Amino acid sequence: MRIVVGLSGGVDSSVAAYLLKEQGHEVIGLFMRNWHDTTGTLEGDCPWHDDQVFAELVAKRLDIAFHYVDLSQEYRKRVVDYMFSEYEKGRTPNPDVLCNREIKFDVFLQEALKLGAEAVATGHYCRKEERVVNGKIIYSLLAGSDPNKDQSYFLCQLSQEQLRYAMFPIGHLLKSEVRRIAEQQRLATAKRKDSQGICFVGKVDLPLFLQQKLAAKQGNIHEILPSWRRYAERDEQSDVEQLAEPYRYTVRDGKKIGCHNGAHFYTIGQRKGLGIGGRKESLFIIGTDVATNTIYVGEGDSHPGLYRRALRIDAREVHWVEPCEALGVGAERRLKVRIRYRQPLEDATLIQREDALYILFDEPQRGIAGGQFAAWYEGDCLLGSGVIKY
Repeated sequence: MRIVVGLSGGVDSSVAAYLLKEQGHEVIGLFMRNWHDTTGTLEGDCPWHDDQVFAELVAKRLDIAFHYVDLSQEYRKRVVDYMFSEYEKGRTPNPDVLCNREIKFDVFLQEALKLGAEAVATGHYCRKEERVVNGKIIYSLLAGSDPNKDQSYFLCQLSQEQLRYAMFPIGHLLKSEVRRIAEQQRLATAKRKDSQGICFVGKVDLPLFLQQKLAAKQGNIHEILPSWRRYAERDEQSDVEQLAEPYRYTVRDGKKIGCHNGAHFYTIGQRKGLGIGGRKESLFIIGTDVATNTIYVGEGDSHPGLYRRALRIDAREVHWVEPCEALGVGAERRLKVRIRYRQPLEDATLIQREDALYILFDEPQRGIAGGQFAAWYEGDCLLGSGVIKY
């Protein structure tokens, strides 16, 4: 089989390519450059040029063909512009999820098909299985075998058509095993550090990065006390729609304690970057209002403003990786859910209404923010996901 591997210059994709070649496949390495601008990139972050050099070294070592493609225009349009738009609205996007759906398994996949690929492989720590339902092949996306590196969450928006072509050669391995294989094969990436930060952009000073499109604008920071009366108004008997509503503060609900440079630069649950000290416990952002350019904060990790029991996903934003598993209107289902990468899976009930899917957690969840992706699992299988409305 002719397989195009997305060689990123990292150890994971390098070992993926090696394993596929060992299995007798015709392997082609394809490096994609998706970002040129260094505005906001933190000093010391490896530039894309180094990534390409390492990718080429691996291809040479494995004696496989190597190609290069620049997808920066599509990446800016589909991922970065979306980021700017979401932050401007006071939401918290996940560019890595979008990058996989829009770039790696869409634009990049099309480039791979031009090279005659029958499949596209990446270095993601996840697995794929298939079964036949009513005579049709259904592809399942499973968590990676390494519990500390499982990356299935980042692929939560993939479709059946995208999974049809996808291969994850290292999904059954532990990270330590991947490193060992790379060292044994004397791959140049064996001891290279894993990339961090925004996919293909790297680690950034987020406010500085966002200022490419979003202007800094001074606003006020107001503190909300844990005794705010509306926290007590929600109890175990509240309807799921009420429980999913974010707390809505006004400047009259708290005292001004400082200033900031733009509400759209901050997100729910954040504690760094406020520049306010002298507290027994850290201050956390519990609300933002981009219309009035106001940030609301609460003191301490146990502040009730940080926690909610439910969230809402608009019906048009609900995505089932396996459409045959989709809930009908009025249906409910017990599943495991996470709202961010590396968060432990939480017990919850999915409730499908006509206009939205609600997720009701057994325990209150910290830092639910609009724009994030919620992903739901049954066992190791990621069944679906959606963009959190609030």
